[in-house]
Amino acid sequence: MRPVRKAVFPVAGLGTRFLPATKAMPKEMLPVVDKPLIQYAVEEAVAAGVTDLIFVTGRSKRSIEDHFDVAPELELELERKGKHALLSLVKDILPNHVNCIYIRQSAPLGLGHAVLTAAPIVGDEPFAVLLADDLIDADQPVLSQLIDAALTHQGSILGVETVPRQDTNKYGIVSSDRIDDVTERVNGIVEKPNPSDAPSTLAVVGRYVLDPRIFAHLRRTQAGSGGEIQLTDGIASLLNEKPVFAHRYEGIRYDCGSKAGMFAATVAIGRKYHNLKP
Repeated sequence: MRPVRKAVFPVAGLGTRFLPATKAMPKEMLPVVDKPLIQYAVEEAVAAGVTDLIFVTGRSKRSIEDHFDVAPELELELERKGKHALLSLVKDILPNHVNCIYIRQSAPLGLGHAVLTAAPIVGDEPFAVLLADDLIDADQPVLSQLIDAALTHQGSILGVETVPRQDTNKYGIVSSDRIDDVTERVNGIVEKPNPSDAPSTLAVVGRYVLDPRIFAHLRRTQAGSGGEIQLTDGIASLLNEKPVFAHRYEGIRYDCGSKAGMFAATVAIGRKYHNLKP
């Protein structure tokens, strides 16, 4: 398996759960303490060795591009005032060897369609997908854990965790055969099944390392749950051709697609890394 150097960030969603805050600001730019949500995912990818960051955007997402761009006026003002610590924070958001690439999703047709939109940039090499809604605090970046597993098992890797059975209708759920304490060979996957129909309680969260053959399967995937092209359905098709594994990552996940998860992440990150005590 070739090294994973490209990561896709689907950021075209409207973020309606956080209205009115997201009326004019992307959900991905909402702060968790002092950094926007998308920056946590980007830092995870860069720490895992990714060098090309592919953002699949939509309307009103310009502030994401601005955030990862240089800001000459701001940098000049901070330097003039001698605020060198703040200047470093602004200038060092991304290392010089990392590239940002932006591509528009033509219509809100689902996560599978968003990933497929990145196909011309990804090309014929393995790549990662990170959903910024899932902020995962881990000693070893979760994407790094998944890349290590992909290289070990020579296949696509899905980040998974066990969820309560009553919550299976919120996730893609896998059926699998255990390989070791943290890895299972996936033999089936279904999007948001009812608890009574779920094949397990092993849920896919927002971290993937995928073989580029997924694009061919997504092109053939019909609209599924919610009338959207689901990445889960593309993975279900990929299983017939390539091995796919589920990896139980080490880390604490905060579902920042919900207000409760965003609040929990802010409190936990504030306490752990900023010595803030609510």
